[in-house]
Amino acid sequence: MTGDAEQKMQFLFALRSKGVTDKRVLEAMEKIDRGTFIRGIFAERAYEDMPLPIACGQTISQPSVVGLMTQALDVQSRDKVLEVGTGSGYQAAVLSQLARRVYTVDRYRRLVSAAQEAFDALNLSNITTFIADGSHGLPDQAPFDRIMVTAAAEDPPGPLLAQLRIGGIMVVPVGQSDAVQSLIKVTRTDTGYDYEELRTVRFVPLLEGLGQE
Repeated sequence: MTGDAEQKMQFLFALRSKGVTDKRVLEAMEKIDRGTFIRGIFAERAYEDMPLPIACGQTISQPSVVGLMTQALDVQSRDKVLEVGTGSGYQAAVLSQLARRVYTVDRYRRLVSAAQEAFDALNLSNITTFIADGSHGLPDQAPFDRIMVTAAAEDPPGPLLAQLRIGGIMVVPVGQSDAVQSLIKVTRTDTGYDYEELRTVRFVPLLEGLGQE
């Protein structure tokens, strides 16, 4: 990541102090420059551990939450990962360092094209972007080894659960959109799904349909 050496050290220290301890995740987040995904007046705050606004009324999550979600997903090098909610593209870029292939979907055309530009600038060739209603997942590409949802649903969406491979993991914020949500780790087993509550979070709601921008 760019930024000076002190900024980089502070960035990684903030991640560790919030509980991001997985060496592979920290290396991936050191490699991917968050500044590439933030434009305009907030660019100078790219290395602070805070969420920032992006286009279409969305946000780029704070790095520690990206790190904790990535760590919970436990991505392996051969995994095929689905991300629902491309947003800035930062989370997909981090996942691309850990997975074989990342499929990312967002309802906003404008966000997807900006994210694609960032992926191209960083030469991330193992990410495929889609403009679609992410609540339905990507049935044509399923099943997935890992699924990450970066918007809050009232329940883990059924179509996404169905696209998870047996043994696969999904990380999703669950709860009412205007209240505190819980980050849930879902593991698909031979007989059903195991749910583990990780921590409280706040995410924008998972909406159906395509966005206007």
